[in-house]
Amino acid sequence: MTEKTIFLKDYTVPVFLIEKTELYFDLHSKATRVRSRLQMRHNPESNSPATLLTLHGVDLTLISVSVDQTELSKERYVINEESLDIKLDGLIDAAGGIFDLAIETEIDPLSNTSLEGLYQSSGMFCTQCEAQGFRKISYYLDRPDVMSEFTTTIEADADDFPVMLSNGNKTADSILANGRRCVSWHDPFKKPAYLFALVAGNLQKIEDTFTTMSGRDVILQIFVEAKDLDKCAHAMDSLKRSMTWDEEVYGREYDLDIFMIVAVDDFNMGAMENKGLNIFNTSCVLAKPETTTDMGFQRVEAVVAHEYFHNWSGNRVTCRDWFQLSLKEGFTVFRDASFSSDMGSATVKRVEDVSLLRSAQFPEDGGPLAHAVQPASFIEISNFYTLTIYEKGAELVRMLHTLLGAENFRAGSDLYFDRHDGQAVTIDDFVAAMADASGRDLQQFTRWYHQASTPVLAFSDNYDEPSAQYTLNITQSCPPSAETDTKLPFHIPVSMSLIGEAGALPLHLRGAEQNNDTDDNTQTIIELKDFEQSFVFEKVNEKPVASVMRGFSAPVRIEFHRSNDDLRRLMTTDNDGFCRWDACQQFAINTIEKLQVQLASGSSSDDSSQICEPLVAAYRSVLQDVSLDPAMVSLMLTLPSLAYLIDIADQADVKNIDNARETLRLAIAEGLHNELQVIYQAYDHLQAYQASAEQIAARSLKNTALAYLMLFADKSITGKDINKKQIIEKCQWQFSNANNMTDVQTALHLLVNAEGCKAVSETALESFYKRWKDESLVVNIWFSLQASSRSAGALERVKALMGHDAFELTNPNKLRSVVSVFCNQNPVSFHAEDGSAYEFLSDLIIKVDSINPQIASRLLTPLTRWAKFDKARQDKMKAALNKISEKPDLSKDVYEIVNKSL
Repeated sequence: MTEKTIFLKDYTVPVFLIEKTELYFDLHSKATRVRSRLQMRHNPESNSPATLLTLHGVDLTLISVSVDQTELSKERYVINEESLDIKLDGLIDAAGGIFDLAIETEIDPLSNTSLEGLYQSSGMFCTQCEAQGFRKISYYLDRPDVMSEFTTTIEADADDFPVMLSNGNKTADSILANGRRCVSWHDPFKKPAYLFALVAGNLQKIEDTFTTMSGRDVILQIFVEAKDLDKCAHAMDSLKRSMTWDEEVYGREYDLDIFMIVAVDDFNMGAMENKGLNIFNTSCVLAKPETTTDMGFQRVEAVVAHEYFHNWSGNRVTCRDWFQLSLKEGFTVFRDASFSSDMGSATVKRVEDVSLLRSAQFPEDGGPLAHAVQPASFIEISNFYTLTIYEKGAELVRMLHTLLGAENFRAGSDLYFDRHDGQAVTIDDFVAAMADASGRDLQQFTRWYHQASTPVLAFSDNYDEPSAQYTLNITQSCPPSAETDTKLPFHIPVSMSLIGEAGALPLHLRGAEQNNDTDDNTQTIIELKDFEQSFVFEKVNEKPVASVMRGFSAPVRIEFHRSNDDLRRLMTTDNDGFCRWDACQQFAINTIEKLQVQLASGSSSDDSSQICEPLVAAYRSVLQDVSLDPAMVSLMLTLPSLAYLIDIADQADVKNIDNARETLRLAIAEGLHNELQVIYQAYDHLQAYQASAEQIAARSLKNTALAYLMLFADKSITGKDINKKQIIEKCQWQFSNANNMTDVQTALHLLVNAEGCKAVSETALESFYKRWKDESLVVNIWFSLQASSRSAGALERVKALMGHDAFELTNPNKLRSVVSVFCNQNPVSFHAEDGSAYEFLSDLIIKVDSINPQIASRLLTPLTRWAKFDKARQDKMKAALNKISEKPDLSKDVYEIVNKSL
């Protein structure tokens, strides 16, 4: 099998443009008729003649095609597997005048399990057109640089589909002679087809209004199934906060009379920013304390903000082509991260974002699927909705903000929006606006968009006491990747301070003005542009510890060999929250690496205790610092994830790494048992729930304490048995009596993973399901808790869950909650020596590929990282990939991932 590769270098402007699009949908589950009337013209910027019109289309039944009201004979067009070619010679004005193209097609929404185009979810019609789903609705120029003014009319049974929505403002609503209802919508803003949306179903809504900064009243509506009406308030509040923030921070005002959100249970993505009609996965819009965790509340707020912010960074100004995907996604992720930081703790948000980068995006950058933020080629665009495009893309925008400063960045974004409003543009256009507004040369910076892999910054330093000079040496390098083995140096902002015994020291950088966007003279931003550079600081009157990459000022791997004493100083003295956390992480990594060696050698447990004690003592100091945000303390006490430890290993011995990490966890639980008891007992379990930053922080620390206490109770050889029994009883009480899902889920997770609580956990799982079996999103939590459990028999448990009545192979949320959680969050079980989990995953991907290729390709990720493991596991993982590659009629989605991985 060979699939066509699409290259950025081959981009050409569209031969035709579509000025206006009129769509008529006659909705029926098995046979929906779609009539389109397109007002078209030849593109004057195209060098191709106006004789052949090629429209995109997949899985369509063509009924008729007409040009200027003349129906074409079959000799005039050719239907291909993915297109419709229409011969226009002699039919239209060769000079490029307007002509009308009318097409009628028939589609089958009920059988559309790919969840692209028009499909049905729980009886509701809905659409997903990004990236190339519109071609499954009608023959069209389905590319982002063809923007058109849309009018949409929907005809459907009035009783079954009382809600009928599309983009823009409603213009008509009537009952036809045949008793069916007909509703029309008009979007006055030109948009590409990927932003089209349609929803029809039996839905209920909550409604509110927002007054914009110019005084216009906008209607806000959230549509859900009737049973979910009580879970919409948080999303509505988040939407209003987002609209206010975007006006205050970016000066961007909403432009339509109405903004609508619809919650859909069957959805491949998190949400979609269709103009004026955002379609959301239910997991990203529904929230109430009894059914939703703190993380779920935060996710709803962030995703609502993200999709709303797209109205400007993605809709009003959109991508010229899909190679520019990070133009809208990276910029908008940066915007939603800034919003979330302002709504809660900026430090905690930053730590969470960096944790995701390190545990998931860095491995993506270092594996066979590594690609640039602006990739040079692809086979299937759906495969490029990656963390590299989104999260690394956001980091690039963040670096621009750091380099330019807040004022110049805002001027650049204003210029970008004003210059390109209503256009489909490129990443280069975005960077050019930033350069023009700030007067900065950003040519070297653009290498970040074109060079794949994660750069490595190696730091070394020297302090000369007689001259009171401190020298910081930095070397940058970048591993080879598919596009090139040799990388040019990046333009990297390095935010830094020097930390003395009592805190940050004043900085005097020799020979350069300090780039600093604040009045603080104890930190600066040095700009690294060469492979090697040295920076000399004068008037340094004591030996400092360098605090580098403050706030994680660039998405790089850091190599800086510092003693545990230096790390402890950063943990306890640094005034940058990220660097305090990062020092904790590095201290823990150093300890775990020592434990790995000790455990492999078979040394005594006394040796393990000696290795762990310095970190335990440092954590004790953290717990004694009353100035720290409880959420920050919780993060500092949380060890690096197993996924991250696997990624930074040269060759990952998963069991050894896990044993070392668990040994350290137990040492912390034993060493800080009394302090953790105080934290847990001080928490008010009966307070009314709020999804506020303060309460979320308190719950986070309390539950971190409980996790260590349960480990102590389950595995510790020290302490009195009565104390252990009391801890388990407290966990059981929290599970049974907590007034919020965060505390219930935490307690159930701890019971499920405690070796001594098997009977208790089985009873708890049964009661949890019995209570929540009618709440799909809570059932997903129930699935995930079992799929991630460390207890024996994980694979058989996963197979049993897939046979459960509540599991649906066609529902992406269910697949993610069972299969993705098992493969990505249960690495010890997934990487079992016999390779059984690899075979299980390959068989499942083959099956899912015939149902939903997008989801199948995303399930592949764990197998693509075979190079991290020993040869026996490598061989088994590659065998699984080869088995997938042999499937007949393999989708482009899966073919591309497998082909690049082998």
